[in-house]
Amino acid sequence: MTHLGMIGIGLMGHGIATNLQKHGHALTLLDHPGNQPLEALITGGAQTVATPMAVAQHSDIIIVCVTGSPQVEAVLTGEAGVLNGLKPGSIVIDCSTAVPTSTVQLAQQVSAAGGRFLDAAMTRTPKEAAAGKLNLLVGGDADLLALCHPILACFAENIVHAGPVGAGHQMKLLHNYVSLGSVALLSEAA
Repeated sequence: MTHLGMIGIGLMGHGIATNLQKHGHALTLLDHPGNQPLEALITGGAQTVATPMAVAQHSDIIIVCVTGSPQVEAVLTGEAGVLNGLKPGSIVIDCSTAVPTSTVQLAQQVSAAGGRFLDAAMTRTPKEAAAGKLNLLVGGDADLLALCHPILACFAENIVHAGPVGAGHQMKLLHNYVSLGSVALLSEAA
């Protein structure tokens, strides 16, 4: 069985973790003060660890769901970061809203450490995360996406391959730009 690790059990990550667990996946979660309550996940069999490195040491696939590039960089490259515990062949999936150039650099570092990388930017809200109906804009190798598709489908109903590493995050930023631009136009018209 593929063991999954998650870093970032906030409003979106909690729904993702819950759906992964509902589909029978073993979970290792980073214990962090920014997490939503973990009791139900722990009761369901999830274990918690103190560092991103420990998440990587226990996981075949690590899903990162934090705020943005500075946080992704910290959990991957910090002293007790994912890269220091990454097992050969492990996969890092970054679901954050991140800067594409940072994403490409981090993917290179993951590769140099023996891992593989997808950026899988999310759209929709915590309600859809809880329902397992997120949209994912994925950047990375198409074969790796195909391998990870069953995992992603546990929490997303629409999974779009946007292109190479960084393309998922590029599409998310464009999505936000258009969405927020429309909101600004509507507010001006009102």
